[in-house]
Amino acid sequence: MTDDAAQRLMNVERDIAAAARRAGREAHDVTLIAVSKTHDAAAIAPLIAAGQRVFGENRVQEAAGKWPALRAATPDIELHLIGQLQSNKADEAVALFDAIHSLDRSSLVTALARACAKAGKQPTLFMQVNIGDEPQKGGAAIPALPALLTEAQDAGLAISGLMAIPPADTEAAPYFALLAELAERHGLPLRSMGMSGDFTTAVMLGATHVRVGTALFGARG
Repeated sequence: MTDDAAQRLMNVERDIAAAARRAGREAHDVTLIAVSKTHDAAAIAPLIAAGQRVFGENRVQEAAGKWPALRAATPDIELHLIGQLQSNKADEAVALFDAIHSLDRSSLVTALARACAKAGKQPTLFMQVNIGDEPQKGGAAIPALPALLTEAQDAGLAISGLMAIPPADTEAAPYFALLAELAERHGLPLRSMGMSGDFTTAVMLGATHVRVGTALFGARG
């Protein structure tokens, strides 16, 4: 199992390095987030043993159930919240996660600002953009982004980057290019974009964080 995990990790890291090289970038400028949502500690442990240290979860409650023990054994793990965050979970999220990718509305700005002030620390924050203008998806609408960024800044939050999930079953590249352009326009250095099926395209278009699940954990049975 550990050998399988090590091989999958090596394959993904190789593909990231190749895509970075083609884009004239360095592989170490791209952070690989292993998306461990719905996987238990037994499935995660082989990837940790293989050297992976950055993991992504969708839900605060699920992460709280499995990561404290895993992190106690491997303290240098970095945990990212990549799923939607309810405002009433802001305190727990700030306590548990090193980065939050899904800041997307005023109520969450308020809740996170309060939680960060209370905790005396702030995770790395990404603002999620609804890049394909899809009603069923979270994320700030593109026209609303400047005002929300200003609101976050006024609340004392430092926004480091943007995150987006392009529409399914479409060519992702134009959406990645748009997110990179928006990040550049607003002076934000980090871009969280790209998943198992398209992370090499994302790297070539400027991703600093890619969120990879299936390619690392294997397809579900």
